[in-house]
Amino acid sequence: MSYLTFDSQKRFDLLAVGRLCIDLNANEFNRPMEDTMTFTKYVGGSPANIAIGLSRLGMKTGFIGKVSDDQMGRFSTRYLNQHNINTEGIVVDQTGAVTGLAFTEIKSPEECSILMYRDNVADLKLDPTEVSEEYIKQSKSLLISGTALAKSPSREAVFLALEYARKHSVVVFFDVDYRPYTWESEAETAVYYNLAAEKSDVIIGTREEFDMMEKLLNYEESNDQVTAERWFSHHAKIVVIKHGGEGSIAYTKDGQSHRGGIFKTKVLKTFGAGDSYASAFIYGLMQGFTIPEAMRFGGASASIVISKHSSSDAMPTVEEIKQFMETAEEVLQQA
Repeated sequence: MSYLTFDSQKRFDLLAVGRLCIDLNANEFNRPMEDTMTFTKYVGGSPANIAIGLSRLGMKTGFIGKVSDDQMGRFSTRYLNQHNINTEGIVVDQTGAVTGLAFTEIKSPEECSILMYRDNVADLKLDPTEVSEEYIKQSKSLLISGTALAKSPSREAVFLALEYARKHSVVVFFDVDYRPYTWESEAETAVYYNLAAEKSDVIIGTREEFDMMEKLLNYEESNDQVTAERWFSHHAKIVVIKHGGEGSIAYTKDGQSHRGGIFKTKVLKTFGAGDSYASAFIYGLMQGFTIPEAMRFGGASASIVISKHSSSDAMPTVEEIKQFMETAEEVLQQA
């Protein structure tokens, strides 16, 4: 059954809006940040990574955001252009804002962390007047990410983009992507995440992220089924709830649920898994895969990325995912 309708006549498969930053990944493994001396620079940011992932899978993608007027901003925009991602929606900041930085720490495959610098960053200064209705109208789908809701005017820009998407029958994907250090409080986060989720067709998040969104609702007891059904009363057609190493569960508006597992791999680091899963899962949906097929494709992509040093550069091609699925051992989540 097809839960989503994508207009084949549109110019883009997906436009992503929000965070475009720099990842500085530790070159020294199995040691804390304090002892790490060298890093490798990559383009990062969840929505950027997902757009890159989809482009690597052969989809036509574009980006809506704001970059700093300096070397890092130019590096980010150039990277997207070099990887066939349209940058018509990117605006250069003129206020002196900087590019966000994310330093990664790889203490072990199981113990990784990210130290982020998010003060006065250009991506959170995207203004509603800089979001083009005509640009969004040309896309089959729009991806929003939770971090873009953390501050004004980026917050209002995202909600305007959502209005344009609903107006022009553009499918909306919402990657919750909760980063607590960019918010003033959990209450503020929950309010704006809930407002965004109400306008979204597909919502993807971890169990912990959905728990955070439900804190203001005073549920006596919540579980995956309760969470999914709440969003089906709005626009949502598909809700994906991730459970880390235990896989994920996708719920659909017609009452079905599908469990997805993971593929065993030699893990280098944990970050990047969610973005690679989302890009391949969205690819599957847009290609007409069944929900379980799309989840399996996403799981394989995630396993490939966590075995490599980068997130953006490691996003696999369709052929790489297919080859990996043929040889890797899949572990399915038990009911």
